[in-house]
Amino acid sequence: MAIISAADELLDTDVYLNLDPVVGINVMLKCEGFNFAGSVKLRTAVSMVTEGIRSGVIKDTTTLVESSSGNLGVALSVVAAARSLRFVCVTDPKCSPTTMKLMKALGSEVEVVDGLDASGGYLAARKRRVRELCEQHADYVCLDQYQNPASWMAHYELTAPLIAKQFPDLDVLFVGAGTGGTLAGCARFFRENFRRVRIVAVDSVGSANFGMPAGPRHIPGLGASETMPFVTDGLAHDLVRVTETDTVRMCRRLARRGVLAGGSTGTVVSGAESWLARQDAADTLTAVALAPDLGDRYLDTLYDDDWVEGTYGPGASGPDKCPPAGPGTPARRPGEERQR
Repeated sequence: MAIISAADELLDTDVYLNLDPVVGINVMLKCEGFNFAGSVKLRTAVSMVTEGIRSGVIKDTTTLVESSSGNLGVALSVVAAARSLRFVCVTDPKCSPTTMKLMKALGSEVEVVDGLDASGGYLAARKRRVRELCEQHADYVCLDQYQNPASWMAHYELTAPLIAKQFPDLDVLFVGAGTGGTLAGCARFFRENFRRVRIVAVDSVGSANFGMPAGPRHIPGLGASETMPFVTDGLAHDLVRVTETDTVRMCRRLARRGVLAGGSTGTVVSGAESWLARQDAADTLTAVALAPDLGDRYLDTLYDDDWVEGTYGPGASGPDKCPPAGPGTPARRPGEERQR
């Protein structure tokens, strides 16, 4: 039994979902959404705020300000409320209405900026507004998730060691690439301690990470409209890029089996399925995928047929709107093991 004294103390519930009997993929899914922020970003938020307090940058009178399109904003809202700090989240129109309501319910202020950059994203506008707020208010502190070392250290010190403890025979780890903090922390830990483990980065088509051309993206979470400082050459052993329509379809496959996954999770699982189909046809590898979030914040977007087809075109929701499984990967009944 775990007893905590504040909402930001619950960081890990150590839950893994075997995706083999769920959707026929030989992967253990580490579910990071079972905390009060609903995502892996709570680790990042706690790490950055704790280090800021330790170093004296954050004081009782400080107002935290950060750019976020979703999960980190909610995570910082939880941490700020738990520690009686003010928080201003600068977000953009792609942030879901549910996410904005969550942040406001937790006592945070939310600013929505517009002004698309050349790639069709809002990151530059968000960063610019954060800088303006810090220049206008002496007590505002920007945590800067994009360059703050505490962002990746949270996963180097916590996330990766927990996975290594549970899976000492791990062969491959799938991690999504957004700001790159989770990916960088996990990759550095395994490179230094378990070099045999292959790190596969999963990114969205349209993301500028890994030197790819930036393009339109509609689902917040993974990906970036400019290359993130933590995403460096040689960080991962391999890269899988996933289209947003594949993200939608994977989320709906999972939902048909009772797993309401977030967009970032759907992207990672889709990428893992694609990579394993090419690299592990015999199902011999021990594989873990990091599931960053849950799906309740995506009900108005990737789980809404009108939004999906209005965004990606007719038929994007799938032939029956919510396809139960992809071709060649029929789901097994719970408890039915894959034959090896």
